[in-house]
Formats: sequence, C-alpha cells, structure tokens
Amino acid sequence: MGGRIDEDLERAKDRAWRETAAADAAHERGELDDEGWHRAMAARIVPAYLRATTAQGGSGHTGTAVDWEWSRGIVAEAIARAGTFLDVGCANGLLMESVQTWSAARAITIEPYGLDIAPELAQLAQRRLPHWADRIFVGNALGWVPPFRFDYVRTGIEYVPPSRRRDLAAWLLEHVVAPGGRLIIGKYNEEIAPRTIED
Repeated sequence: MGGRIDEDLERAKDRAWRETAAADAAHERGELDDEGWHRAMAARIVPAYLRATTAQGGSGHTGTAVDWEWSRGIVAEAIARAGTFLDVGCANGLLMESVQTWSAARAITIEPYGLDIAPELAQLAQRRLPHWADRIFVGNALGWVPPFRFDYVRTGIEYVPPSRRRDLAAWLLEHVVAPGGRLIIGKYNEEIAPRTIED
C-alpha cells in the first residue's frame, strides 16, 4: 500500500476486532440491545472517520485513492444498467460519488443516495456533497423505510450485530431494494480475529 497512512484509522482498525468482539459478546449475552451495540460501534468509528485527513479515510479506508479504487471498485461491477444506487453506511459519501464515476466510465448512469446511522457522518457527507445533501439520509438500515426503493443497494453485513445479519439482508430485500433490483453485500475485511465471516 503506497502513500501516507492515516495513523488514527490504523490504530482504530488494529483495535477494532477486539472492541467489536466485546460488543458482539455483550449483545449475545443480552447486556447490550441493538441500540447499545450501535452506540458502541459509533463511539469507535465516528471519531476516526471525522479526524481523517483524506476522502478515503473519511470513508473508512486507510489507503491511497488508487488503493480505494482497487478495493471498492468491485461494487461497480455489480451494476449492470442505469438506475438508483443506495450506499448503506455511506460515511462521507465517497462511495456514492465513486460508483457514479465508475459506472459512467462504462456508459451507465447512476443516481446515488446514501444512508448512515451516525448523524455526524451523514452531515459530513452532506457537507462534502452539497448537491446531493437531500439524498443523504440518517437512519438504521434495519427498519428504515425509504422514500422509494432503489435499483441497487450496497451494504455491509458488519453494520449490525452477528445475530441480526440475516434480518438486515431480509429487510433490505423486502423494503429497500426495488423489484428486480440488486442487493450488493460489500466485502468485509477481517483482520486478526478468527475469520468467522469468511468461513
């Protein structure tokens, strides 16, 4: 990986699996409800994203712009025709604009939208992309009722506790993805902990 590494994000990422595992275990034991689990995740992620010094860092990626394109560009490969695109967990909105650019290079017109559970991150995206401010929503994807359904919806399964991941996919398919649309489950990088999702 070339370029300058955002040290705050690297530290957050290095500790993330331990903190996430602890929150997952507390949720499983009933010590944290869904809302408490989301607060624990936000306490770790939001400050690092807000302090990031690059657009990629503000979207949770520690590499360069080239690394970003290589790592996240796969999302655009799931887009086969023109339509609307919702990025669940949009953070600073970089994937929204990237998917539109990558799709345009393939002569596909995409109208991007974003959703984030953290108001601070949604506001960051709105500041970065003022022309799309009204397309960036705040809410929990699991239970969120959109103003309309989207042709493409990209999410990460790590956005909810492990026991709710099937529920998230089912909700998005039933309530957020348009009929004939596509749910794109983004790749998840497991770092040090056992690779349970990969398995």
